[in-house]
Amino acid sequence: MNIHEYQAKEILNGFGIPIPRSRVALTADQVERAAKEMGGHCVIKAQIYAGGRGKAGGVKVVHHPEQANDVAKELFGKKLVTIQTGPEGLKVRRILIEEAVEIAREFYVSITLDRESSRYCLIASAEGGVEIEEVARKSPEKIHMLTIDPFTGLRPYQARKIALALGLTGVVCEDCVELLLNLYKCCLERDCFLVEINPLVVTKAGWLLAMDAKMSFDDNAVYRHREYPDMVDYSQLDPLEITAGKYDLAYIKLSGSIGCMVNGAGLAMATLDVLKEFGGEPANFLDVGGGATREKVAEAFKIILEDSDVKAVFVNIFGGIMRCDVIAQGIIEAASEVKCILPIVVRMDGSHVEEGKKLLQESGLNVQIGETLGDGAGKIVKMLGQGGN
Repeated sequence: MNIHEYQAKEILNGFGIPIPRSRVALTADQVERAAKEMGGHCVIKAQIYAGGRGKAGGVKVVHHPEQANDVAKELFGKKLVTIQTGPEGLKVRRILIEEAVEIAREFYVSITLDRESSRYCLIASAEGGVEIEEVARKSPEKIHMLTIDPFTGLRPYQARKIALALGLTGVVCEDCVELLLNLYKCCLERDCFLVEINPLVVTKAGWLLAMDAKMSFDDNAVYRHREYPDMVDYSQLDPLEITAGKYDLAYIKLSGSIGCMVNGAGLAMATLDVLKEFGGEPANFLDVGGGATREKVAEAFKIILEDSDVKAVFVNIFGGIMRCDVIAQGIIEAASEVKCILPIVVRMDGSHVEEGKKLLQESGLNVQIGETLGDGAGKIVKMLGQGGN
């Protein structure tokens, strides 16, 4: 689960991490009034669920309130296309107005989950204000990483080692130690998947400030935080992803034309890989989970068909907890309801598999059965006329 920059900064400030004075606005007039409060010279920042806003024209410095109004009118309703949004971009509906700060130095700091060690990892670099991937590619020696032991947590001496590695000394170094410890505390208490400050700056007056922030939460822990659902900006999400969320389905829109329905994240990833290997282009990642009901399968199938880019459907199911005949009934029910005429390939195995196959073959749908994952992927690609193999 993602949130906007201004929301992330509010949370960080609640953990004692200093941020600039700011206001969030929904109209150009509100932007102008906020700019007046900041003395006219301020930064206008479009709020979308993606990084790279500056290069896309979503972050601008203004010098008087009227200019702020003009910039706001230009940004509101505009679709920002960044390296993280894809070509479709994201529409700007909120703007953050922030005081201008005289910056002496910029840094990158983040804490994220390291899947390899299953622990939080602290990442810091003296090269702030740019994409960390760019730093890793060009100057990997400038990135400092620390895997945090969950039993002992982040210790002050470890935070101090990172601060010194960034070249900080004296009072600013000690301020950085406190900031890093508070950042780790925020991760734990808020069940964060990622907290990123880029840039963390030292001002010319000698203060540390979080000038930009990104925060995402562990979806599996959202139930522990009743306020989180109210923080979601649904205008930033794909409508089909919102619908999928209502049925507890893991759905991600992709750019291809083959709709995919799979049970299990690992099997889903393998399915996408094999489709690509056969020359097909997946339209989505959709995991119905291990214990889906007929109704849930039907809703998942309807979500796939609501995507106008989908020209064919590939279902890859292993019936362990789920029975294959139940899967088949869900597919038939959904396809009949929306009068689906698209080509469908179903590869299923496991409990009640023969009953499931028989139901599909007698359904009257434009469906073929794949005996293996490779066989099924090859058939759907051939039916759609994709691939050059």
